[in-house]
Amino acid sequence: MATPFLSSEEYDERAHQLYSEGQYDEALDVLREGLSLYPNSVELHIGVGYARLAREEYAWARRAFEEALVLEPEHEDALAGLGETLLKLGQRDAALRCMKRTLELGYADDIDLMLQIGRALFREGEITEARDYFEAAMRHAPDSAEVVSCVGYVEHRLGDDEAALATLRKALQHDAEYHEARIYLANVLYDRGDYEAALYHLEQTKPEDHWDELAIWRLLEMKRSLFSLPEGDPELKPWEERLVELGGEMDDIDEMLAEIEGKVAEELEQQRGTALGQLELFGALLADLAAHRGDDAGTTTEHAITTHEGKQFAGTWEQIVQRMRESNGNGARSLHEYMIAEARRGFSLTGVRIPTNDAEAFIRGSADAGLLRIVR
Repeated sequence: MATPFLSSEEYDERAHQLYSEGQYDEALDVLREGLSLYPNSVELHIGVGYARLAREEYAWARRAFEEALVLEPEHEDALAGLGETLLKLGQRDAALRCMKRTLELGYADDIDLMLQIGRALFREGEITEARDYFEAAMRHAPDSAEVVSCVGYVEHRLGDDEAALATLRKALQHDAEYHEARIYLANVLYDRGDYEAALYHLEQTKPEDHWDELAIWRLLEMKRSLFSLPEGDPELKPWEERLVELGGEMDDIDEMLAEIEGKVAEELEQQRGTALGQLELFGALLADLAAHRGDDAGTTTEHAITTHEGKQFAGTWEQIVQRMRESNGNGARSLHEYMIAEARRGFSLTGVRIPTNDAEAFIRGSADAGLLRIVR
């Protein structure tokens, strides 16, 4: 029921509150009601655009942002929203033009806007472009832990881990309670094999600080291995409960992966203490057999990949994964455990699920996620 006594600003406020709570359908209803009374409200059109964007209704989102820009051609929020939508639609050049226009209009000192645009670019893999907006924000807010940490994320994704570690530590000097930076720092340290430092930082966080499963899995793994804590230990219970909360209801694929991981973990537990589990021996036999077949047929089975850090690996699919594992300092872990851990890390960075059922699927999935490039 329409409430004509509300102003367009009040409708926008109500919708924004619902949007912040993740109630996108309800927010959209409020915005539609507001637009029925105030059809020329730029803010309400922009609100519709962001609600549609959150619902992944990109064509409708584009229309809403374009309607806002008809009413006010240089509105910075509409330009940013349209740019993000065009990225989703694969129209990169047009998207970058919209976003760049905010800089041309002098909004580099709008920290929230710069972070919003930078994060949108970062999520879509436009890391170099994202850096421009994060650095613009840092010029105006050099003491903001959130801003500084975003620069650190970019440095890590561009392969400069030393700079990333220094920047993330600097962010925590500005605000030791900024847990997003601390969790990211812990994951970078873990990937470098610095497990004690990684665990130190993760222990400075609480379960409710985490919105991604990867770091919690790693904390549990390190707690169990370093302190021999058994399953169900009271110290681990809050973290295990948070994992359940984050996992939510599993779809068919999640259930299948969980079942596979469970079976593999069971086998690995039974075979722990041996230098190589049967899975790895079986993989080595397959690789050896494939090599012999390649020799007999007069063809090569060798492949090659390049990671986004510039590292190069060649060999069979299994050999490449083994060498990746050894390069990351994870030589003591089984191949399948390594693929599972890396798949989780990849998902946290890109949102792309990487299969772990075999080495070839893992590498091709990692390539699809943009984490490496298959040379041959």
